[in-house]
Amino acid sequence: MNQIPIQQIDECLYEIPKHGKMRVPGRIYANAQLLKDIHKDESIQQVVNVAHLPGIVGYSLAMPDIHWGYGFPIGGVAAMNADEGVVTPGGIGFDINCGVRLLRTDLFAQDVQNKLRNLINTLFQHVPSGVGSESSLRPSKSDFREILQKGAQWAVRQGYGTQDDLECIEENGCIAAADPDLISERAIERGLPQIGTLGSGNHFLEIDLVEEIYDAKIASILGISKDQIMVQIHTGSRGFGHQVCEDYIKVMTKALHKYQIEVPDRQLCCAPLQSVEGKNYCSAMACAANYAFVNRQMIHHCTQEALLKSLNITPKELGLSLIYDICHNIGKWEEHEFDGKKQRLFVHRKGATRAFAPGHPAVPERYRSIGQPVLIPGDMGRYSFLMLGTEQAMQKTFGSSCHGAGRVLSRTEALRTVRNKNIIREIEDQGVLVAVQSKQTLGEEIPAAYKDVQEVVGIMDQSGISRKILKLKPIAVTKG
Repeated sequence: MNQIPIQQIDECLYEIPKHGKMRVPGRIYANAQLLKDIHKDESIQQVVNVAHLPGIVGYSLAMPDIHWGYGFPIGGVAAMNADEGVVTPGGIGFDINCGVRLLRTDLFAQDVQNKLRNLINTLFQHVPSGVGSESSLRPSKSDFREILQKGAQWAVRQGYGTQDDLECIEENGCIAAADPDLISERAIERGLPQIGTLGSGNHFLEIDLVEEIYDAKIASILGISKDQIMVQIHTGSRGFGHQVCEDYIKVMTKALHKYQIEVPDRQLCCAPLQSVEGKNYCSAMACAANYAFVNRQMIHHCTQEALLKSLNITPKELGLSLIYDICHNIGKWEEHEFDGKKQRLFVHRKGATRAFAPGHPAVPERYRSIGQPVLIPGDMGRYSFLMLGTEQAMQKTFGSSCHGAGRVLSRTEALRTVRNKNIIREIEDQGVLVAVQSKQTLGEEIPAAYKDVQEVVGIMDQSGISRKILKLKPIAVTKG
């Protein structure tokens, strides 16, 4: 891995020149210190591997939270042209449309400080979490089909949200061309009981306060002030999305031979975008993405109920509203300018977020003058950030930015460092109340297991890829 040539081309940008069978160069957004961490795993090699894929346009890109993943690095971005390009499940991930939803309230720190323990325990009771967790919601088979086709629009029609919510969800909460007939019975079995559940791993439901504001004018447009109480929801498509990915990896492995596609890593199994296999995967992936939108919408609804109950206030006093809901693991058809002309490209984002600029028609009208909100959660002990998309992102990264902190310790390594320690006490000593289903999960997700998200966000801000607007401090968190 150390023999891979890497050249620094800007203060926060490194390039891997095209060599061997690479079709495009690789580009990594990082600084010298982060690059040392990146060298500790195989993610740089994965950037090179992605550059071999047919139809890839521009660069094989990696954001500063890059770390080793399945096929693609987590933090990887790759755009494919419509004629020769391929789609690969490894470029989207097993947790399809894992994402983050940020909610604002009309409450401030003093409104919750004496009720925080009751609040987080009530949230823990209202939102099922942990491996295999199941919800009380049991949609019929016909409802489930509509969930997969319509996404969050289904939830709003059932009374679990408002039209205003839909405006502030990426793709308005529904990826088009979803086809439930392409979903296996096993995926349906896994998905039916898990709608409205948080899951485990790095997923969380978190109460934050606004600790620092970097642009007061933008914060005012967003209706956000210092010390205001916010809520973050981080989860995805649960076992349903995982099964969809598993099912189509088998399909794509056969497609490699059928279409005589050569890849340096079998985890990059893929099919041409215009093939039956490619189109079927995209339609099945859209089903999983829509499932994830519904999942976060249902948790949003349960969160509101828990807040009202634990704080004994009215909906008007709470003032809960959606700032934005963003995808982390997704592939989508988008229009981008490349080589001096607008092109329809299929953009894989694996552990990366969309970061569209001001004026873009896909940005909600209420944000069109400022750019799309970009939500960057950190670890549960430090901070998270709200950023905005920029024109630089449109020009350099196909409208993409980072998605979080990025791991520096494997789960096994993290558990080794916390052996014989009282993790809950250590985190609560930092001012963060914790409600957790599994102490092992908590050990795997300790703050030391992650890069400092402030450094990751700083690289995106310094590079002009996304603008830093405000910092959130966690004060209570629930995990699986």
